[in-house]
Amino acid sequence: MHGVFANWRAALLYLLAWLMLGLLLAAMLAVSGAGWGASLAFAVPLALVYAYATGFSAYYVCRAYPLDRRRPPAIAAGIGMTAACAAALWCAIGAAWNSLLTALAPESYLPVASAPVLASMFGLGIVLYGLAAAVNYLLIESERVRQLETQRLQMKLMAQDAELRMLRAQVDPHFLFNSLNSVSALTSLDPAAARDMTVQLAEFFRHTLGLRADRKVTLDHELQLVRHFVAIEQVRFGDRLRFEAAIDPAAGACLLPPMLLQPLVENAIKHGIGQMVETGRVRIEAARAGSILRIRVENDVDADGAGGARGTGLGLVNVRQRLAAAHGHEASAHWARRDGRFVVELALPAVTAAEPHAATDMEGT
Repeated sequence: MHGVFANWRAALLYLLAWLMLGLLLAAMLAVSGAGWGASLAFAVPLALVYAYATGFSAYYVCRAYPLDRRRPPAIAAGIGMTAACAAALWCAIGAAWNSLLTALAPESYLPVASAPVLASMFGLGIVLYGLAAAVNYLLIESERVRQLETQRLQMKLMAQDAELRMLRAQVDPHFLFNSLNSVSALTSLDPAAARDMTVQLAEFFRHTLGLRADRKVTLDHELQLVRHFVAIEQVRFGDRLRFEAAIDPAAGACLLPPMLLQPLVENAIKHGIGQMVETGRVRIEAARAGSILRIRVENDVDADGAGGARGTGLGLVNVRQRLAAAHGHEASAHWARRDGRFVVELALPAVTAAEPHAATDMEGT
């Protein structure tokens, strides 16, 4: 079934509208002197028959003459000729129905289908067919828009999934090489520390490989990934790297795109702490302010500015783009150097898995 008969609700409303039209036509015939009984018996069945005929016919005619691929004169001619044929057939059915009613009830039924009535039916049939075609065009266009929106969402999810795969693939290769070298060095110096670092490295990659771009994670879950990453880096940097996290309990359950904070912490260590001789600190703060989740990632930088370079800045731009893709204008990302620290501030809608529209985001995480 297609068009107005695609689902039972649309079909019911469509037939109800035609039933009202049949009653209106019967009232007009009754006022002209035909009598209510004869008018109703003649007009209502004909209206419902024409409803089915125009419902199916107009849909396929509209599919044969799409608005985006046919010229307006061709569309008007195609629909006009079909409407004239349908209206003529309706008049013929009306005349036959009138004769049948006269034969079945010659004493109680007063013939209604006179020549003026049939002529009026022909004109009305053309107009009604045109209206049915307009309704079907609206339905076809709305379905096309819905399909385009579905395709757009699918492409968006595919792009996000590809972006997440790229993030996983772009986890700094030096991080992996340095971690493996550190493990190798620790096996003889401190076997227990080597085992601990191996476990942290395995946990880090287990978390990243289990992420999906279309499934958001909680802030607490994201912080687990960050802590594994920092624990590995602390083996290399030792006391030079300090990590702090101040997380509002109400913020921990909020959802955000996966691997959103890890690139920021990686940048903070690589371009901030890694360029310093003395001890440096990376700090994450998060708090929920009503419907907004605010996250702040900051790190110390070299006093002379050497540690202020943030590479190419692609990581920060990528975070901003991912927030825009997930939340549009409701999210923002800003960064700046302030008083010997590099600060990144994120703001996004505070949504938790307990909220109905967000529950599906957590499935499969």
